[in-house]
Amino acid sequence: MSNLIEFQQITKVYGQGQAAMPALRGINLCFNEGEFVAVMGPSGCGKSTCMNLLGCLDTPTTGTHLFKGLAVNQLSRDQQARLRRHYLGFIFQGFNLLSRTSALENVELPLIYRGTPRAERHQRAKAALQIVGLQGWEHHTPSELSGGQQQRVAIARAIVTEPAILLADEPTGNLDSVRSQEVMELLRGFNRERGLTIIMVTHEPDMAAYAKRIIRFKDGLVEMDTLN
Repeated sequence: MSNLIEFQQITKVYGQGQAAMPALRGINLCFNEGEFVAVMGPSGCGKSTCMNLLGCLDTPTTGTHLFKGLAVNQLSRDQQARLRRHYLGFIFQGFNLLSRTSALENVELPLIYRGTPRAERHQRAKAALQIVGLQGWEHHTPSELSGGQQQRVAIARAIVTEPAILLADEPTGNLDSVRSQEVMELLRGFNRERGLTIIMVTHEPDMAAYAKRIIRFKDGLVEMDTLN
């Protein structure tokens, strides 16, 4: 496995002076191709900040963030946006679907940002929905879908660009136990069968058990990093 992402002495401080709040206090981490990693820890421990940095949604205060050897924190905002579009897929706890838009159109959205031609967008979005078990549901809006189905649409949207890394932030947080297991089986299948690198934040030990590696944060530091 080759190194995809490396954090070297990463710190993140919000605010200034007496109001300064350190979220990360100098962490060192490597993520390799093909890994399935669960990131855990109590609220306020730094795991969400870590995910924002991994997703190029924020920049570190100090330290170096490398993606395939490229120093991400030296890129412009436009360059970081291109990195997100072409290499990263995102899954959120709240699904983040457009409410008046069909499942197919929701899945097409990242391809629109890429400038993918319409016919190709349709074809790839339908294929992604089929992969997550939603063939025949292409023209339903989110209000016509269950929570589990909505998260499947969100997963299809995340994989339609064929990203190098899937970043999942509490992907089962709004689902019951049965639907949670279905989603986790999907993610595990992507990792095992497609070699997709997955980094997932979760509070739930039974969801983290699906991962091959568990990283636990505490007070802005990596408290534990172990194979599962």
